[in-house]
Amino acid sequence: MMTKETLFALSLFPYLGFLWFLSRSPQVPKLGLVGFGLTLVFVAITIPAGIYAKVHYQAELANVDWLHGSAEVFLTLANLTLVIGFQRAIARAKQAQSAQGDR
Repeated sequence: MMTKETLFALSLFPYLGFLWFLSRSPQVPKLGLVGFGLTLVFVAITIPAGIYAKVHYQAELANVDWLHGSAEVFLTLANLTLVIGFQRAIARAKQAQSAQGDR
């Protein structure tokens, strides 16, 4: 049986492939791509935070509020960056479409 840790580690490879393909698309807003990349920062922070929670507190990361909340800040930052990036791209597309309609 596969452990959740192994599954988590293996899930990084499809995500890296997703990022690679996404980075080659000219339609993806740069800030959106940064947001997807920041998700990896969240993962990079969460793994050592989880290990620290297990070693120092003998608990799961989710049960150490200050540590869990601190790690979740990076996920929030990634999500905000994604939303702002795609929101700006949609606004630019609507503006360009409106400008073409005025011609």
